[in-house]
Amino acid sequence: MRDFRKIKAWMLADDLAVAVYEVSKRFPREEIYGITGQIRRAASSVAANIVEGASRESAKDYAHFLQIARGSLAETQYFLHLAKRLGYLDDAQAGQVEALAKETFACLHGLILAVRKEA
Repeated sequence: MRDFRKIKAWMLADDLAVAVYEVSKRFPREEIYGITGQIRRAASSVAANIVEGASRESAKDYAHFLQIARGSLAETQYFLHLAKRLGYLDDAQAGQVEALAKETFACLHGLILAVRKEA
């Protein structure tokens, strides 16, 4: 079993989830079951799927969960875009979280390529 705490992509995904929770605290109360819940689930799913994949025996299974994590990350990026368009995030907040999401995406993509080679 791999130690997920040592995986750079997980570290970034974990930071992203915390950042999303922080900025979404300011979303309108009526969105708690709407975009707030959706973006939080998507963001936390990125790190959670990296952890689940790291616990798998085979590289093929690990890669599968990393790809799921990448899908959740893309979903998070969309909800950040939507929150900005709806005026729930200002340019500075959106810029910071979007930059972290891009960095996470690049790192996760590199990890997926490496694990695929292993498989």
